[in-house]
Amino acid sequence: MNELLLQDALKLRRAGKLAEAADIYRQVLNVAPESFEALHALGIVRYQCGDLEEAERLIGQAVTVNPAAVDAQYNRGSLLLRLGRIEAAIACFDRAIALKPGYVEALTNRGNALVRLARHAEALNDFERTTSLRPELAQTWANRGAALFKLGRFADAVASYDKALALQPGHLESRLNRGDALIGLQRLDEALAEFDRGLEVQPQNADTWTRRGAALSQLDRREEAIAAYSRALELRPDHIEALNQRGNTLLVLRRFEEAARDFERVIARDPDFPWARGNLAYCHLHGCHWDGLEAEVTAVALAVRSGLPVCAPLPFLSLAGLAGGVDELSADALRGARVWVERQFPASAEPLWRGERYGHERIRLAYLSADFNDHAVARLSVGIFECHDRNRFETIAVSLGPSDDSRIRKRLEAAFETSIDVRGMKDAEVAAWLREREVDVAIDLNGFTAGCRPGILARRPAPVQAHFLGFPGTMGAPYIDYIFADETVIPPGQRSNYAEKVIYLPHSFLPNDGKRTIAEPMPRRSQAGLPEKGFVYCCFSGAFKITPAMFGVWMHLLDEVKDSVLWLPAGSSSSSGALRREAGRRGIDPMRLIFAPFTPTTEEHLSRLRLADLFLDTLPYNAHATACDALWAGVPLLTLQGAAFASRVAASALHAVGLTELVTQSINHYEALALELARDRERLQHIRQTLNRARSSSPLFDTIGFTRGLERAIAEICARNRRGEALESFYVRDLEQSR
Repeated sequence: MNELLLQDALKLRRAGKLAEAADIYRQVLNVAPESFEALHALGIVRYQCGDLEEAERLIGQAVTVNPAAVDAQYNRGSLLLRLGRIEAAIACFDRAIALKPGYVEALTNRGNALVRLARHAEALNDFERTTSLRPELAQTWANRGAALFKLGRFADAVASYDKALALQPGHLESRLNRGDALIGLQRLDEALAEFDRGLEVQPQNADTWTRRGAALSQLDRREEAIAAYSRALELRPDHIEALNQRGNTLLVLRRFEEAARDFERVIARDPDFPWARGNLAYCHLHGCHWDGLEAEVTAVALAVRSGLPVCAPLPFLSLAGLAGGVDELSADALRGARVWVERQFPASAEPLWRGERYGHERIRLAYLSADFNDHAVARLSVGIFECHDRNRFETIAVSLGPSDDSRIRKRLEAAFETSIDVRGMKDAEVAAWLREREVDVAIDLNGFTAGCRPGILARRPAPVQAHFLGFPGTMGAPYIDYIFADETVIPPGQRSNYAEKVIYLPHSFLPNDGKRTIAEPMPRRSQAGLPEKGFVYCCFSGAFKITPAMFGVWMHLLDEVKDSVLWLPAGSSSSSGALRREAGRRGIDPMRLIFAPFTPTTEEHLSRLRLADLFLDTLPYNAHATACDALWAGVPLLTLQGAAFASRVAASALHAVGLTELVTQSINHYEALALELARDRERLQHIRQTLNRARSSSPLFDTIGFTRGLERAIAEICARNRRGEALESFYVRDLEQSR
């Protein structure tokens, strides 16, 4: 009787009459509760009706009745996978494959489940088996390519996708994923062409437009990238990846308000979307939009402390400390950097340098930077490169960015023995080049700033790798051995908050170019848009460094010091307008904020900078190169020393120039001293005279002396490596004393 009922139910299922079929299966189960056929078939019907939980329960009962039913094991595993119960799904696929070793569908789904657990090497094993069992199926090669991509084996992934496309030229998944793998290989033009071919197949595919945008963005064709992301969003307004990537591109273009709107939409859809919350707060900081900022920053800090991918390291330096908890800043920065590196720039499983000992007559020293141009990092460091002792060091410039053909660029090209432009080379190729040259020490000058390529040093091309100057904090990377610092920016008690060992340079970690010139004659105040009389406070840091607390102090000062003005660099119209509105809210005439346009040359900027009476520093992200500009121009700088590296840089400079009296430890002291100096012109003049003498006598501006200290440090880390010694922090002054 049951057999006849089951046959009737099967006919109804095939006819699409699922409810009637289900009724019959229930009749059978009322009589025979352990009927495998009825349980399994009713489970399939419930699946077809969209009731996944009930379907899994029924098929689970079926496999309990008959554990050897291979298809039932597979079906249950597929349901568990759909329900997100990944480990349980894998167990079902394991049983199905044990019963039927060549079960391609089970191998495929187990591989997919392993991918979801990031067990990509195991997934690849399953996909390798499916390609050997069913090499005629494009999907098997596509799955294999996906696992290879996740393992970072981009060239092998491309080859796998090639096989899929040879079997099925219209296989869009393979075409798009092949393009992603080409991006991984930095074959960007080829990737773009692949996405364009995908659009020929399906011009309305939002994913393809999004990936096209990613290729264009990396090709630095950012306006076209924005257009591609926008097209994806026209086709699918809720496409979260397109929204996020458009936001990232707008952020690079400094279109902060537009970027913020995209990040807000991303967070509305997924509050935990990686990096979006940090980017949103960073946009608001750039635009000086402070309403709700403290709550945003608190959320970011808590997420970083929990190890979540919420904020990239560079924005975190600006945001950290705005919501209190300063004692944890450096530890939080390390946590955040480690999460960023693990996800974005992990260490290679196959390092290029594997313990070989070099015996070069001169130390081969490579500097990597995207900023070998008229950029703050180059302006500070060009003198070092010119002063390096060529009898002891062979210097190499690895340029990650384009040439601007500036005077600084020409000085840099003349300073290095070897210069290589690697923009057209993949990270792996650059790393291989450094290894082939047997570079002893590689020093990264970017950290996580614009144009950085940590993926080069992630492949460990050199025995010793360090970072210096460009990024004021830990990189959190296991392949960066040392950070160059001083006792002010990294007090000995904070060393545990750095992944790197600390090299303590004498005086200050900040180099300066003793050849810098200042244009003459100095302009009149009126020529710079300043009032001829009155006190000029200035801050030439970027708007993102200005916080509500510091701005409040500045407004108090303008209120107390009549006829005073605050001189700031012209940023975006958004930030300038926001700051003037904030001034008005605090009862200060907005026109007492004067915004200086950019000058054609740094020399002209330094000349007009001398018109200022006092430079007011920012917290938690100090002035760095701009602090050196002010001190070189003879303008006193007042700083509030914070807890983390980025908030202690100006103090480092002031220590090295002999003006520790301008380093304050509390916001009340900072405000009181800024007011006192405005009222005591004689004291201020004495400080200016000290600064003028410091240009020729202080360690801060002694380029040759700084270079010799740096060279002693580099020689020491190279020697320690050659002796096979463990990495340790050390002071350069101790090396000098032991000689």
